[in-house]
Amino acid sequence: MKPGFRWPAVAAVAGFFTSAVFSSLLHWPRDAFVGAWLVVAGLTVAVWVAAGRWSPAVQLRRRWVAGLMVGVVAGALLAFTVMRQPASSSPAGGVAIGPLLWLALVYGTVDAVMLSIIPVLSVYGARSAAELQGIGRLRWAGLALAASLAVTAAYHAGFAEFRGGAMLQPLLGNLVVTLTYLLSGSPLAPITAHVIMHAAAVLHGAASTSQLPPHY
Repeated sequence: MKPGFRWPAVAAVAGFFTSAVFSSLLHWPRDAFVGAWLVVAGLTVAVWVAAGRWSPAVQLRRRWVAGLMVGVVAGALLAFTVMRQPASSSPAGGVAIGPLLWLALVYGTVDAVMLSIIPVLSVYGARSAAELQGIGRLRWAGLALAASLAVTAAYHAGFAEFRGGAMLQPLLGNLVVTLTYLLSGSPLAPITAHVIMHAAAVLHGAASTSQLPPHY
């Protein structure tokens, strides 16, 4: 396996393991599942950063204004799709702070890193300037997008609720999220988009919105 695709493959295995074991097999409640996902993703990211010598601080400073702007636009679009789903009981007032921090900020950031940032930085971001000249830029961007969709499919395949035709929804959603990264060049774009989408799902009702698995 070529080095650029090794880490997306690792992220795919980590994602499928987490959703298959802690959701489909053990049926952990959503809050506990997010904790397990945070631990698995944290270990994966730590090794990935060390192996690739990535600097999170440097990456977060790259084109951060464009990243936030594109992320907000994409997040608003995704939030609109959330609001079209049936509503359910949701937290209000000060009670909403905890769910928004855990299910929107933490869960959304972890998803963005594992499903978009690792694939794009590993496949596209590691290419030399010469490789990204002309048609090469489009080629590697397309491969990075494909890697992101593969990781997304593997992660969601572990959830019983996304097997079959239901898989299309997270694939289309993360297609938009990953495109924000490729267009802006900033990892803040997918993080912002994912967090806004998750926040909308929390406020609209976690029990009825597909963006906050698992559901039992």
